[in-house]
Amino acid sequence: MSRRPDILGEFTADHRAAIELLDRIEAAPADDPGRSELVSRLTDLLFTHCAAEEEHLFPAVQHDVPDGGALVFRSIQDHLAIGQYLADLQGLGPADPAFDTLLHGLAETLRRHLRDEEEQLFPATRKTLPAAARAALGDRLRADRAELDAP
Repeated sequence: MSRRPDILGEFTADHRAAIELLDRIEAAPADDPGRSELVSRLTDLLFTHCAAEEEHLFPAVQHDVPDGGALVFRSIQDHLAIGQYLADLQGLGPADPAFDTLLHGLAETLRRHLRDEEEQLFPATRKTLPAAARAALGDRLRADRAELDAP
């Protein structure tokens, strides 16, 4: 059996990286221009992550997990809301009065979404989808990511 993380391990690692970036954005002084770069990095991470979940994980959840369609539907709704927050933040500088309001909305939505996935979606998937299938999905995800990173 592979010692590499299965697909749920890969996505949990993404979640940790997203929270780390979010924490850094929130901790930076309001007038710090570096916040914009951190928001850009968070945007890249989350757009890639959400697309990968929708391509690799959600079809299996929808097909194999009881009530998987509802779980996927809620996650996709959250992905759309998170994407809107990120798009709105990209158009603002950190000194803009709306920046912190949007950041607060993003932080609340993102933290709740990640918690929901880790407490509901991932355990339901782990219970239903065999370890070999989860490992194969993780391998496919890593291969796709490697292909995207190749020059």
